[in-house]
Amino acid sequence: MSEKLRYAETGEVHLDFHGATDTTIEFIIGKFGLAAMDDIFRKVGKDVYRSIHEDLLAGDTGQLVRHWRHFFDRENCDYDIAVGDDEIVLTVRHCTAWHHVAKLVGTPSPHFCDQTTRTNEGMAEGSPFAIDTEITGPGACRQVIRRRT
Repeated sequence: MSEKLRYAETGEVHLDFHGATDTTIEFIIGKFGLAAMDDIFRKVGKDVYRSIHEDLLAGDTGQLVRHWRHFFDRENCDYDIAVGDDEIVLTVRHCTAWHHVAKLVGTPSPHFCDQTTRTNEGMAEGSPFAIDTEITGPGACRQVIRRRT
C-alpha cells in the first residue's frame, strides 16, 4: 500500500471555499452547460488527484481512503469508512461542505454533489475499480469502491 498523500493540508479550514465552488459550478453550467462541468470534475479526478488516480490504476485504494479520512476529519464531518474484502464504503451522514453552503446561499446548487460523483469517476477511470456515489439526502451520501466486473 502506498503511504504518500499528495494533499494533506493542515491549519484553519476555510469553509467559504465551498461557497465559491457552488457559485463556480452554477456559472460554468450556465455559460457552458452541464457536460462541460462534468468534464472539468472528471479532469480534476485524473489530473489534480493524479497520485490517487495512479494508485487506483495500480490497484491500490489506500491513498484514496487516507485522503477521505484526512479531509472528512479536517472538516469535522459525520462519516465512517468500512473497509471490507470486496468493497470500501464511505458513508457521509453530515457533509460539512454542503451544510456550510446551505447556510451561505440557502440551497446549494442541485449540481453541488456532482463534483464528488464526477471527480470519483475521473480518479477511477481506466482503473480496476469503480466508485459509485449515491446521494442519500441533503448533505449526505454513500460512496462505494469496488473492483469492476
